[in-house]
Amino acid sequence: MKPVGLISTGVLVLLLGVVAPMFALQEQRQEEAKPQKQEQQAKPQKQQEAKPQKQEQQAKPARQEQQQAKGQQQQQKQQQQARGQQQQQDKAAKQQEQQQAKGQQQQQKQQQQARGQQQQQDKAAKQQEQQQTKGRQEQQQKQQQQARGQQQQQDKAAKQQEQQQTKGRQEQYEQAANRTPQEQHREAHEQRSAWQGDRAHSWKTEHRTWQQRGGYIGYRIPEERYNGYFGESHGFRIYSQPVVFVGGSPRFQYGGFWFGFVDPWPEYWSDDWYDNDDVYVVYSDDGYYMYDRRYPRDRIAISVSLN
Repeated sequence: MKPVGLISTGVLVLLLGVVAPMFALQEQRQEEAKPQKQEQQAKPQKQQEAKPQKQEQQAKPARQEQQQAKGQQQQQKQQQQARGQQQQQDKAAKQQEQQQAKGQQQQQKQQQQARGQQQQQDKAAKQQEQQQTKGRQEQQQKQQQQARGQQQQQDKAAKQQEQQQTKGRQEQYEQAANRTPQEQHREAHEQRSAWQGDRAHSWKTEHRTWQQRGGYIGYRIPEERYNGYFGESHGFRIYSQPVVFVGGSPRFQYGGFWFGFVDPWPEYWSDDWYDNDDVYVVYSDDGYYMYDRRYPRDRIAISVSLN
């Protein structure tokens, strides 16, 4: 039994001698390998510590992209809002333009209506003016016809009167021819006495105009008759016209009217001016006057009557 135990012990020692160096070598190796392992263990730790920084660095671009994307979205939103506002403004401008165009159309329509009304008023006024003109023309024609009729009647009456005057003068001449010289002398003397009775002593102080007398209030000769028989261009001599003496004052007839002297005749006129001088009757300063062509500066106020 002992040999076996010895062998086992030897083997054990041998094994220990082999195992111990191996174990020491292994420990040495482990010691040598431990720093490397520690380094390797530290390296992941460092990597783990560096990883958040890297992640943070990687996260920054992502946040920036998110912010940019968000900014772009806001910008797009603002652009959309701006486009919406622009569209609303365009719509409002279009509506306003349409309203203005409609207002202009209404204004044009009103202007056309106003022009139409003005044209109608002008047409009506023109028609009224034409009617008034026609009425005035008809009235003038009627008045002219009446005036011509009156003139014809007056001319006829004047002609008849002139014929009667001519006949009367002829009768007077016949009567005068049948008068005795004494009767003719007496009648001429009476007429000269009547004419001389109306002679002024101082005509400048004795005569007065119609204005000084307060205005003419007697008969007025119609214009057509006046233009045909009176005025400076129509002279005549009193001795050739019918003469009568009323209240001792002479009255003479001419152009179908009777004339009486209101003023005395100037004392410096010739004694027979009524026989030899041309006289004429004018209407001046609202009254009738007689002029003697030999004394053109003097005028005698006279009155007019039909009989």
